[in-house]
Amino acid sequence: MEFQKDDIITLKIDDMGMDGEGIGKSSGFTFFVKDAVIGDQIEAKVMKVKKGYAYARLTKILVPSIDRIDPKCPYHRQCGGCQIQALDYKAQQLFKERKIKSNLRRIGAFSQELIEQITEPIIGMEEPFFYRNKAQFPIGADKNGNVITGFYVGRTHTIIPNTDCALGVKENKTILEMILNYMKRYQVTAYSEKEGRGLVRHVLIRKGFATGELMVCIVLNGDKLPQMDKLVAELIKVKGMTSISININRDRTNVIMGKVCHTLWGRDTITDVLHVRSIESINSGKDTYYADDSGITFAISPLSFYQVNPIQTEKLYSLALEYAELTGIETVWDLYCGIGTISLFMAKRAKQVYGIEIIEQAVKDARANAERNGIKNARFYMGKAEEVLPKLYREDGIYADVICVDPPRKGCDAACLETIVKMAPKRIVYISCDSATLARDLKYLCANGYVLRRVRGADMFCNTVHCEVCVQLCRK
Repeated sequence: MEFQKDDIITLKIDDMGMDGEGIGKSSGFTFFVKDAVIGDQIEAKVMKVKKGYAYARLTKILVPSIDRIDPKCPYHRQCGGCQIQALDYKAQQLFKERKIKSNLRRIGAFSQELIEQITEPIIGMEEPFFYRNKAQFPIGADKNGNVITGFYVGRTHTIIPNTDCALGVKENKTILEMILNYMKRYQVTAYSEKEGRGLVRHVLIRKGFATGELMVCIVLNGDKLPQMDKLVAELIKVKGMTSISININRDRTNVIMGKVCHTLWGRDTITDVLHVRSIESINSGKDTYYADDSGITFAISPLSFYQVNPIQTEKLYSLALEYAELTGIETVWDLYCGIGTISLFMAKRAKQVYGIEIIEQAVKDARANAERNGIKNARFYMGKAEEVLPKLYREDGIYADVICVDPPRKGCDAACLETIVKMAPKRIVYISCDSATLARDLKYLCANGYVLRRVRGADMFCNTVHCEVCVQLCRK
């Protein structure tokens, strides 16, 4: 049977794709349907037909899946953020585990038997909402010229007006409404991407979960805000407010933040504290910390990278520390180290830690964080890991007992992987935000002297399709 655009079809959803779309078949032809979940029986409208598959839009749920739930957010279908919020949270975790295992099998070429043997249960959350310590809200105008903020419709730059995202902290709503009221009262213009005009582009809000400290940074297409003191006077009423700043970004790009920030009130940074949790407590769901762990304090600026889910970050980094199997005598290299979060945890249990990071500000933050916490056995280099590591290996003959990598979504560069193999560490701990590129890199490492020993997912981004993975490799 040949399908045409605008055909109305009925489907039973039997699977879900990598981006959370439902997958069903009609007359042997595969359809991808956004917002459909496994077990749904649906009516859908054909939108685009390709050679071997097609895309369709969900028009009616005929029989809902037993795993379908009522989403907390009324905008979940429009917004590009929470792709699988209509799926029960336990089913979300199963979906992510299957995604990890599928990539290891298809891309990494690992046997199903091995994958089942070494994969440990995904680390989930008790409360899969309100976990984001950072949010960036675009500012714009509706068709009537009213100032609005919210989130973009999926795959567009059209703003859905919403000040109360279910993934963010409760203070977001209060702060955003203060800023919108200020803009309306003093006729402050919103930035227009199309025209490149208007003043306020974005609002960045960050919160330290351990400290309760709040930061607001307003991104401007200009140097200052009119009647700034009026806005500051309102914002400092919010409990926990610690830092209020502006960021200058006049570039006509999709990049949110510019390079220059000016503090209007309070400190330049906020602080947060991360601890190491016992794996036993992670497995049991009872959150406890090691008795000897006082935590590590981090200073966070508007431009700092810091994991957005601190609850799960503690669990993920605790897992990485367990996989490293440190005894106090090891030399550790932490590649793509950011502001030194994993490095500093490793330094507490290793002889020496070295970190490499390409972003200059992050390296400065890492050094300052080491000093702030009295950690003297951590040293940080600036540059691309794939350039710095081979150079140090060639010129200085550097050595590593353990190498930890936490690369961007694209995975490790080939030169970086080659140098890791040459350095021949006893163990490699690989943290990944994309199990597809992880599987590709693991295939290379396991073809060059390593064995995959342990795999575990950590659900850092509940209600979305994304998932962090931590693996342990040991030298043969």
